[in-house]
Amino acid sequence: MSSGPLPLNAAQHDAVHAPPGPLLVLAGAGTGKTRVVIARIARLVQRGASPSRILAVTFTNRAAREMLERATKASGRKSNRNDKPEISTIHSLCARILRRHAERAGYPPGFAIIDRGEQESVARRVLKEIKAPETSLQSGDLLYRISRWKTAAIRPGEAIEHADDDRGHLAASGYRRYQAALKAAGAVDFDDLLCVVDELFTHEEDVRRAEAGRFDHVLVDEYQDTSRTQERILTSLARDHKSFCVVGDDDQSIYAWRGAEISHILEFPKRWPGAHVVRLEENYRSTPQIITAANLLIERNSRRHGKTLVSKAAAGPPPVIVQAGDEEDEAKRVVGEIADRFRLQQVTPGEAVILFRTGEQTRLFEQELRRRSIPYEMVGSRSFFDRREVKDVMALLRVLVDPDDDMAFLRIANVPPRGLSAAAIKKARVEASEAATSVWRAFKASRDAQSLSPAAAAGIDQLAEWVGREPPVTKPPSVVLAELIDTLGYQQFLAKEYEDAEERAGRQDCVQELVNGLSQAERGKVGQQPFGQIIREFLDDLVLDVQERERFKSDKPRGDVLRLMTLHAAKGLEFDAVWMVGMEEGYLPHKRALDEGETGVAEERRLAYVGVTRARQRLTLSLCLSRSKWGKKKASRPSRFLYELTGQAEKFVESPPEPAPHDPRRAKAAKRKSSRGVRR
Repeated sequence: MSSGPLPLNAAQHDAVHAPPGPLLVLAGAGTGKTRVVIARIARLVQRGASPSRILAVTFTNRAAREMLERATKASGRKSNRNDKPEISTIHSLCARILRRHAERAGYPPGFAIIDRGEQESVARRVLKEIKAPETSLQSGDLLYRISRWKTAAIRPGEAIEHADDDRGHLAASGYRRYQAALKAAGAVDFDDLLCVVDELFTHEEDVRRAEAGRFDHVLVDEYQDTSRTQERILTSLARDHKSFCVVGDDDQSIYAWRGAEISHILEFPKRWPGAHVVRLEENYRSTPQIITAANLLIERNSRRHGKTLVSKAAAGPPPVIVQAGDEEDEAKRVVGEIADRFRLQQVTPGEAVILFRTGEQTRLFEQELRRRSIPYEMVGSRSFFDRREVKDVMALLRVLVDPDDDMAFLRIANVPPRGLSAAAIKKARVEASEAATSVWRAFKASRDAQSLSPAAAAGIDQLAEWVGREPPVTKPPSVVLAELIDTLGYQQFLAKEYEDAEERAGRQDCVQELVNGLSQAERGKVGQQPFGQIIREFLDDLVLDVQERERFKSDKPRGDVLRLMTLHAAKGLEFDAVWMVGMEEGYLPHKRALDEGETGVAEERRLAYVGVTRARQRLTLSLCLSRSKWGKKKASRPSRFLYELTGQAEKFVESPPEPAPHDPRRAKAAKRKSSRGVRR
C-alpha cells in the first residue's frame, strides 16, 4: 500500500489548482478541508511562489503548527528556516505586526499582553473609579461587554451609542477608562491585538501597505468564524494582490455569540467580484446513514450556500433515537448503552463522546459514569496556564525584561515574601502616580533615599540584581530564569504554602515545566536574538495560548477515556460513536435561541449539524419526555431537529412553552416584550 498522499478528487483538484485570485472553497464536514489548504500552499510553491511570501491564517495554534509541518513537507523543498510559509492564528499574526509598529500605535515596543487576571484587576479598579454599584455591574460583566464591543470594531468613544440601558451606559464609561488604563500601562489585552492593528491599517496607509506587501498570497481557514475586525484585517492584507483563498463551511458557523459573522462567507462572491467558488461535497468521515440525516437537517436553513454531502464511507447502522422518561432515566440509558458498547468492544473509550448543549447538563451523566466506574474526561477543564504558580513565573519573566511593567511587578513584588508590606506597596503606587513613573522606579527612589525598612531595602536589592539588566549574549534565558527562581526561593515558598505533598509536587513541577518550555522556545535563538526579545516572544505565545483555550475550551483530547464536552467544544473533532443528549425544545434549540426567532434557530440548527457530523459510525440522539424544573416535573417537547433529520419536519408544530408561573422574572420580561410589541 502506498504511503504517499491520496489523489485529490475533482473538486479538491479544482480548489488546489485554481489560479491566484479570489477563491472561496466551501468545505463541508469531513471533506478534506485541511488537506486542500496544505496542497494549495504546496502548489503555489511549485508554481514559483516564495514560501515566505505565503500567509495562511487558522484559528488555533495547534492547527497552525500542524499545518506548517505538513505544508513544509508537501512543498517538496528542503527545510529553510528563513524561507517557509507564515502560518499562524490571526492573534499571533497581529501580535507580530504590532511589535513592528508599536510606536506608530502609541505603545512602547516592549508592550505587555495582559491575561485575564490582570484584566479583572484593571476592571475592578475602573468600576471603583466610576462608583459603579456591585449590583449593577461587576468586573466580569464589564469585560464581557468590552470584548463584544472590540470584536464588533466599536471603539471606546462609540460604545455609548450602543448602550441601551443603565448598565450599558456604565459599561461604556468603564470601557473608556479601562482602555486609558491599559494605554497608560503600555499594555494590550487579547482583543486589542486585533483592534489596534485594525486601527493602524485604517489610519496609517503606509503601515497597511508595508504589511500587505510582505505577502503575495493569503489563505484563511475556518473563514465562517471570522469576526468583523478579523475580516477587515484579512481584507486589508489581501486587497492589493487579490490572491485571497478562504476556506470554510457556512453550515458550521456556530460562533455568533463570539462575534463571528456568517455574512462574510455568504457574501464573499459579492465582496470579491470574479471570485471562483468550489464546493467540496464528498465526505470521507461518516456513514451514508449519518450523512443523510445531516443533509435533511441542514437543508432546513434557508440562508446558506447550497451543497449536499455525499458519503464515501461504508454503510453503517442508522442513527438511533432514545426516549427517556426523565433526566435520570436518560443518564442511565445512555451510560448503560455506552457500557455495553465498551464491553462488547464495539467502540473504544477514546473514540466515544457524549455531547451536551450546555455544561450544566453533565451532572447526572457524571454521577452515572462514576457509579459504573467508567473513566471519563471533561474536555475544557482547568488549564495549566490558569494556575497561580504559572502566572507568578510569567510575571517574573515580564519584570525581568521590563521592570516598568507595573501589572507584573505588583504581582510578584512580595512573592515570595521579601519585606515589601502591603502598606509599602501602596505608598510606592501613590508615589509612582504622582511622579508619573513606575512602581519599580518609585521603590528604587525610596531605596536611594533610605526611606525603606531594612527588610524592604534588602528585597529591592535582591530584585535589582536581576531586573532590567541584559545578561551575557550567550547565556540562555531558561538558565537565567532557573537561577532567578532558585535565588528567590520560589520552590521553597511553594513548599511552605501547600502542605499536601501531591499538590506541592504538582505545583513545583509546573514551575519546572515553564523553564522547560522556555528552553525549547529559545533553541536556535541564543546569540542570534536579544535576550529580551526571546523572552517576549515566549511570553506572547504563552498568553495567546491562554486566551485561545479560554475562547475555544477544546484542545485535542488525549488518552483512551470517554469524553464529555459541549457541542461548541466538539467542532473540528470526530469520533466513532457519538451520543447527543437533551434533544428537546429549550435545550437544542436552546431557549435563548428560540427568543431570537429564525436567526437564533438557524444557528442552533448549524450547531446540531456539527454534532451529527462528528460521528463516523454510530450516532445516538436522546431526549427526555419530562424534566424537573423548579423542583417539579414538567413535560418536555422533542426537538424540532429530531423531526427534521428523520425526514418528518412537517410533523413538528411550533408551540413555544410559556414562562413558568412561579418564575416572576420571566413572566415580567414576557409582559414587557409583549407591551413593546403593540406600541406604535
